[in-house]
Formats: sequence, structure tokens, C-alpha cells
Amino acid sequence: MESLMEKIILNVDESFKGKRIDVFLQNNISDKSRAFIQKLIDDKNITINSKICSKSSLKLKGNEIIEVSIPEEIPKEILPENIPLNIVYEDNDIAIINKPANLTVHPAQDIISGTLVNGLLFHFSTLANIETDKIRPGIVHRLDKNTSGLIVIAKTNIAYEKLIDKFKTKDIRKTYLAICKGNFKDKSGRIENLIGRDPNERKRMAVVEINGKPAISNYEIIDEVQDFSLVKVNIETGRTHQIRVHMKYLNHPILGDDTYGSPSKLANRQMLHAYLLEFSHPITDEKLKIFGSLPDDFLDVAKNLKLDVNKNKENGDI
Repeated sequence: MESLMEKIILNVDESFKGKRIDVFLQNNISDKSRAFIQKLIDDKNITINSKICSKSSLKLKGNEIIEVSIPEEIPKEILPENIPLNIVYEDNDIAIINKPANLTVHPAQDIISGTLVNGLLFHFSTLANIETDKIRPGIVHRLDKNTSGLIVIAKTNIAYEKLIDKFKTKDIRKTYLAICKGNFKDKSGRIENLIGRDPNERKRMAVVEINGKPAISNYEIIDEVQDFSLVKVNIETGRTHQIRVHMKYLNHPILGDDTYGSPSKLANRQMLHAYLLEFSHPITDEKLKIFGSLPDDFLDVAKNLKLDVNKNKENGDI
């Protein structure tokens, strides 16, 4: 099978001096057995201070930097499935999908069906990288499973390469709407810091001081009622869970986000929707401004809270 690598970087402080590396890693990497960790060591997938670790019994000295590469097994074949897709734009080179919540973007080791990619394989005769990337053909960027909204699909390899460049150079403007808990002191602002893995919970991301990547979000309050705010967020970077982490950082977690906030009876998932994409077409250079209509569950929650989505000046066909 083909494999991808998930990279995890861990800092060892003095309190772990004398502890075995396999025990340390088992305690700091979620859902991995000691036997799994030992196999990673045997396969030379773990380094300490950039040197390959070859012994599971190695005792830590403290103040090391450990890098763990976790291979992800990929299914040999991803099958097309007739999954309904809301295609809001399409031409010979790209397509733009308004993704519903509860739809994973691409397969993984334990998810081989019911994803956006399965649907893409059914609906499109051509997708970028279909011969070389069995797990993510056409995928240029991602949205979390329970985040709804616009996602760009590359149908040709040249469109894929140019879209990747546009994301790297920040030539694609992505704007989201979110319903957050509480009322913001500042009605607009810019958040600029580092996001990396939460040192206390490896499945989550967090604002960190070291071993993170730069993350920039700009927000504006569209409407507010007591205890809730409708927020427009433009992101300049695309870090994992970026908006969710930044709203938690401001102490205004997204309503319904049970990872960075708490479950809510008011919403069945995080109220976050990617509603606007602005960029130049990768082939024709035509200026595109694409809106993705808000889904019914988002509109229902906003209505129940008496938040007015129509106060947004760039609503398109919301």
C-alpha cells in the first residue's frame, strides 16, 4: 500500500529525564499502543535531536526534541459513490463544491467510503492526480468534517499545481461565517500567532509559543445578541482547525464545537461555514467570487438565536 506520513514533534522537558522513550511516546501520542510505538522505532520513524532512535529502551535525558513520523496506510482502491454534491461552479479545469457538514473530505485508513472523494469520482470524469494520489484526487485544500462550505476541486494537473501556488502565495481569499459564544470586546480584529499540536491533548491543535506554524485570522462582528455573536472570519493562512483554535483563544469558542468548546443543545455541530471564495482562475485568470449558501441547520440556529445573517454586506445568495 501507499503511505503518507503524519509528523508529530514533541519537546521533552527535565521532568521526563530517565523515562523510556517508548513509554513517553505512548503517553503523549493518542490511541497508539506501546507495540505500535516500538514498531515505529524499529522502522526508523523516530528521531531524537534529528538523529534516528534505534532502541525502544532508550532513556531520555530531558530537553530533547523528538520527531515522530506515523505512516498512514491507504486503501488500494477508492470506489466512486453516488453522493449528492452541490456543485456551485464548474468548468474544464476546476469545480467548486458547497460541502455539507458531516462529510469527510477524503478517505483515511479507517474511512474508505462516504467521503467527498468517493462522490467526486462518481460525478467527474477527470480529476487532478488521479493516477498518483489514490486518496486525494482533485483535492487542493480541506474542510473539517463538520464544517460546511466551499471547497475547490482541481480537474486537471496544471490547475492543481497553479491552485497550490495560489494558496501558498495567499492569492485565494477564504471567508467564513461562524456563530460564537459570548460577545466580543473588540468588534473587529486580527489574530496572529503560532498554531501547533496541543501538548496536553495530541488530537487537538492550540496556540503555542514554539513548534507551531504562523496563523493569521481577521474577524468582524456581523451581529450579536446576548451571549452569542455572528462573526465573519477571513483567514490568511490555512492551519488545521485554525478558526476554531483562534476563537477558543479569544475565549469565544464556536457554538457546537465539542473539541474546542463544549457540546450544545442549540447546535448539533460547530457553526462554521466557508461561504466565500475569491481568486483568479488558475488557467484563464478570470476573477472569480463564489458564494456558498448557508445550510439549513446554520440558518435555523441563527434564527433561533435571533442573529441576522442578512446584516453581512457580502451575502451573495445566502
